[in-house]
Amino acid sequence: MFSWNVGKDTLYRLNLSYNSISGFEMQPWKSMKILDLHSNLLQGPLPTPPNSTIFFSVSHNKLSGEISPLICKASSMEILDLSHNNLSGMLPHCLGNFNEDLSVLNLRRNQFHGIIPQTFLNGNSIRTLDFNSNQLEGLVPRSLIICRELEVLDLGNNKINYTFPHWLGALPKLQVLVLRSNRFHGHIGFSKIISPFMSLRIIDLAHNDFEGDLPEMYFKSLKAIMNIDEGNTTREYIGEYYYQDSMMVTIKGLDLEFVKILNTFTTIDLSSNKFQGEIPECIGNLNSLRGLNLSHNDLRGHIPLSFRNLKMLESLDLSSNKLSGQIPQELTSLTFLSFLNLSQNHLTGFIPQGKQFGTFGNDSYYKNTGLCGFPLSKRCTTDEIPYPSQEIEAKFESGFEWKITLMGYGCGLVIGLSLGCLIFLSGKPEWLVWIINKNIHNKIVRNKRSTRKRGARIS
Repeated sequence: MFSWNVGKDTLYRLNLSYNSISGFEMQPWKSMKILDLHSNLLQGPLPTPPNSTIFFSVSHNKLSGEISPLICKASSMEILDLSHNNLSGMLPHCLGNFNEDLSVLNLRRNQFHGIIPQTFLNGNSIRTLDFNSNQLEGLVPRSLIICRELEVLDLGNNKINYTFPHWLGALPKLQVLVLRSNRFHGHIGFSKIISPFMSLRIIDLAHNDFEGDLPEMYFKSLKAIMNIDEGNTTREYIGEYYYQDSMMVTIKGLDLEFVKILNTFTTIDLSSNKFQGEIPECIGNLNSLRGLNLSHNDLRGHIPLSFRNLKMLESLDLSSNKLSGQIPQELTSLTFLSFLNLSQNHLTGFIPQGKQFGTFGNDSYYKNTGLCGFPLSKRCTTDEIPYPSQEIEAKFESGFEWKITLMGYGCGLVIGLSLGCLIFLSGKPEWLVWIINKNIHNKIVRNKRSTRKRGARIS
C-alpha cells in the first residue's frame, strides 16, 4: 500500500508509473495537476482523482468495479486514461460532457457495457475517443458531429449494431477511424458531404457485415493519402507532449500494437465483410498508401492496373475473393512491397518476376490453380508467357523507336563525315585502296567461276 501525507497544498505532479504498487490511497491534494500511476499492480476500485487534476492515467493495472460519477467533478480534466484494466458497468452519462477541456478519453480494453455517452458539449476539445475492446452496444452518437477537434475515433471490438456513420466525414481533423469487429451492416453508399474524410489516413472497417460495392466516392476524397511529400514532412506522432495515442493494426498478416501513431502512416482495411463488385481503379490514386487489405470479401474482376501507382505500398492482401485474370506485370515496380497475399482467388497466367516478387513464396498464390511460374512448381506454357504490356507498346508507338533510329542515323553520320575528312586530308590512303581493289578482284573471280559452271551444264 502506497500512502503519504505530504505536499497536500503544494504537490503539483506525481509520476509513479512502471512500478509494482498494488494499492494507492488518494490524498486531498489541492494543487495536483498531473497524476500518473500507469503500469503498476493496482487493484480494487478506481481511485477518484483530485478535482484540480488535468492529467490522470491508471492504465495497465488490475482495477475493477465501475466508474464513479464523482470523476466528472474534475472540471479541469484534459486527459483521462483508464485503459487496460478490469473496469466494468455502464459509462456515466456525464463522461462526455463534464468539461470543455477534455481532450483524451481512453477506456480501451475493459469490460464496460451499455451505450456510448450520447451527449457532448458544444465547443468541446475532444481529440481522442478510444473505447476499443469493451462490450458497448447501441448507436454511434450523432452528437460526435460537434467534436470538431476529433482526430482519433476507435470503437473497434465492441457490439455496436449500426449502419456506416457517413456523417463523420464532416469532421475536418479526423485521421483515424476504427470500427472493426462490431455489427456494422448495410451499404456504405454515398455521402451528401462534398469532400468527406479529407484528413482520414487510417481506416479499419474489418470484420463487420458491410455489403455492396466498395465506396469509390470515399476513396476519391482521401486527400491525406495522396501525394505525401515525406522529405518535407516533419515526422510527428498523434498526441501531445505527455501523451501519445496508440492502436492495434493488422498489417502484413500480423496484429501489431503501435504504441505511437506516426503522422505519415496510412492504411485501409476493409477485410472480412461482404463487399461485392470490382476493385475501383481510383484506389491507384492513393499513392501514399502503405497497407491495403481487401481480403475475405466477394470481389470479382481483375486486379487494377492502377495499383502500379501505389509506390509506397508495403502490404497488399487481396486473398479469399473471386478475382480473375492475370497478375499485372507492372506490380513489380512496387519496390517497398514486402507482403503479398493473393491466395484463394481465380487468378491465371504467369506470375510476374523480378524485384520484390522474387521474395514471395507459395503462400502468396495458394489455391489459384491457373497460375504458373516461380515460385510455384507448375511451369508455364508458351501461350502463358506474358507479352509486353500495352503501356510499353504505347511508348514505342509514341516515338520511342524513332529515338533509337535517329540515334543510329546520327552515329552513322558522324562516322561517315570522319572517314570523308580522313580521305580528303590523306589523298588516297593505301589501306583503303587496297581493300577496295581486293573486293573488286574477288567479285570478278567469283563471276568467272559461275560462268564456267553454267557453260559446263549446257554442254
